[in-house]
Amino acid sequence: MSLQVKNLVKKYGDTTVLNHLNFEMKEPGVYALLGTNGAGKTTSLRIILGMLSYDEGEVLWQGKPMNALECKVGYLAEERGLYPKYSLMDQLIYFAKLKNMTKDQAMKEIKYWAERLEVEEYLFPEKVKGKKQKNKNADQLSKGNQQKIQLMAALLSDPEILVLDEPLSGLDPVNSDLFKSIIREEMKKRKYLIMSSHQMPTIEEFCSDVTILKRGNTVLQGNLNEIKKSYGRVNMFVKCEEDIRSYIDAFGFTLVKETPGEYQIKVTGEEEATKFLKKLVEENINLIRFELREPSLHEIFVEKVGGNDEA
Repeated sequence: MSLQVKNLVKKYGDTTVLNHLNFEMKEPGVYALLGTNGAGKTTSLRIILGMLSYDEGEVLWQGKPMNALECKVGYLAEERGLYPKYSLMDQLIYFAKLKNMTKDQAMKEIKYWAERLEVEEYLFPEKVKGKKQKNKNADQLSKGNQQKIQLMAALLSDPEILVLDEPLSGLDPVNSDLFKSIIREEMKKRKYLIMSSHQMPTIEEFCSDVTILKRGNTVLQGNLNEIKKSYGRVNMFVKCEEDIRSYIDAFGFTLVKETPGEYQIKVTGEEEATKFLKKLVEENINLIRFELREPSLHEIFVEKVGGNDEA
């Protein structure tokens, strides 16, 4: 099986908001679509899901034009879409029916995910004085718990393709870890996941391949590890008890960031870093940490997109 996106173009009048997007997932995993606001990420996701028309190109699933009605697809949208004044249970049953699930199948999955996502009290409230209580409406939940319900809706049909648009946005650390554990479980089930997020550490944690968009154009694409290797190990981190700014200046290095006792320095490679380390040792600098690594995805992202892509 594979998911292929070929030469997608989307225009609004004379404005091209997506310009010949191409990528392929040959096997299950997590693919990242990145870019600043207005870069074309959500437009791309909605085209892939069949929610938005496009002017050129094609989306193929298992070699055939993708039809979201025929394959199992789950979608967690960035703009949360629960109906605020309606029962959570009624909404989940409705979403399940849209995926051709029976009510019995839906209830079985809802019970499982309610426990897994720790929202049982809102969907299966305990009786009070022997009387059955109504389950909650969406507007009676916090934003984080509404997000859990929406993730549940995306997962109910056990989708083959799962699209997550800013899945961790607004979550506290505990619930972020909960969502991450579920993403890992879906990966183990050999699902195809497409993720868009502004949280670069999360992308580095899960995604093997990335596409970075700028104003609808692809500015970087490929395997994340290979991309980082191509930059070389140019980020040097030094933590010590002494002030070493004079040594940094003497070597002509760029000091990227300084915090109490710790320095992030840009170098051209390992040879420069080794010479600097040797000098610090010769000067009896009390080193606590010395590290040389490739640039982070955050740094690569900023380099590639720069400025602001608002559109």
